[in-house]
Amino acid sequence: MTLDAADLTRLDRAHIIHPYLPGTATERVVMTEGSGCRLTDSEGRGYLDATGGLWLAQVGHGRTDLADVAHEQMKKLEYFTSFWEFSNDRAIALAARLASLAPDPLNHVYFTSGGSEGNEAAIKMARYYHHRRGEGSRTWILARSKAYHGIGYGGGSATGFPVYHEGFAPMMPHVSHLTPPWPYRTELYDGQDPTDFLIRELEERIAEIGPGNIAAMIGEPIMGVGGMLVPPADYWPRVREVLDRHGILLIFDEVVTAYGRVGKWFAAQYFGVTPDIIVTAKGITSGYVPLGALLVGDHVAEVLLRDHGFPMGYTYNGHPVATAVALANLDIIEKEGLLTRATSLGAFLHAELESQLGDLPVVGEIRSVGMMLAVELVADRATRTPLPLNPDRMPHDVIRRETGVIVRDSAHSLVLSPPLIMTETEAKEAASALRGVLERTEPTGEIRPA
Repeated sequence: MTLDAADLTRLDRAHIIHPYLPGTATERVVMTEGSGCRLTDSEGRGYLDATGGLWLAQVGHGRTDLADVAHEQMKKLEYFTSFWEFSNDRAIALAARLASLAPDPLNHVYFTSGGSEGNEAAIKMARYYHHRRGEGSRTWILARSKAYHGIGYGGGSATGFPVYHEGFAPMMPHVSHLTPPWPYRTELYDGQDPTDFLIRELEERIAEIGPGNIAAMIGEPIMGVGGMLVPPADYWPRVREVLDRHGILLIFDEVVTAYGRVGKWFAAQYFGVTPDIIVTAKGITSGYVPLGALLVGDHVAEVLLRDHGFPMGYTYNGHPVATAVALANLDIIEKEGLLTRATSLGAFLHAELESQLGDLPVVGEIRSVGMMLAVELVADRATRTPLPLNPDRMPHDVIRRETGVIVRDSAHSLVLSPPLIMTETEAKEAASALRGVLERTEPTGEIRPA
């Protein structure tokens, strides 16, 4: 059956429930093709993907080399379970590869199908680790406001946005949220050094709950959905020291930051901190096949593997097609030098944004690490008051409709996370698209017609 653009839009509205899209919304953008950083919709209109989908298209769209790997693996072995003593050669090879890339002693791998599953598993691992060691009272999870840890009940409860809890309560108990590291928002820290404030708060919260009651702290090294919030350089090392002193595990949610996004294989390496568990997904396959992987420290794995082992599993743990594609994807990242490119091209894009947007009254701050960038929007630069947003005419929507450049709105910031293969010409195009809309954006949030 051949479907034209109108048919696709009609059938989409009739049958698909989209995340975060009300039933009254009639607009649909139906993507049909992709190549590099470019996308094409069902009406033939072209787009520049400056989001990498959802932070994940590391090697770009339309790679036939990855499609060929999936095809060959499906012909050889499309699936068999990895429960109990069963395994497959691709999952084993990928686990060994990840262990070689990760900081020591993260030498064990637990596979999932994505980030939400990964954070569920990590929270369970942390609690189960302490239970197995005779400290079953350690059930509390520390997280941060403005954190995003997926849509499961464990990760969703650790997520620090009230909107993601509303209507789903009661959430998982024993979760406590701390102030996020957001240096631009100096008002959060009562005039103190941000790290000093945050470490003092962490110590006080641990004392309040009781160190013997806390299993782990979970955190994105750089907070993505919160608006690409970059902590001070001393934040994570000092957090690690406090947690170690109290026997609390550290879980890094690197679903967004791993596999080259910040110019390193893992953001843990960027910040010089080794967590006990790293949760990854997204860029592990550049989105070509759903896959996630937890990298687990030897000391944690040794406890989990006692007796009957870790008592939870997903149907698609270690899926052979997904792991085969992940291996090929990591090869591309390595062979094409995309870690170095993320650093150099990210710096180039940051400079372009500063050059084209730095003089605009609605631009408060431009921040970046590698190919993670954000433009924070304000109504007043002096007071740093967040820009009011009109849900019917959001800046990122106007940018897409007028220019075909796709960026993301995150907490009063425009976030860019392009494929790591983006060219300098495309970086200039993205910055120019933002300029064309933000220079017409009033402090009230209204956007003047072009």
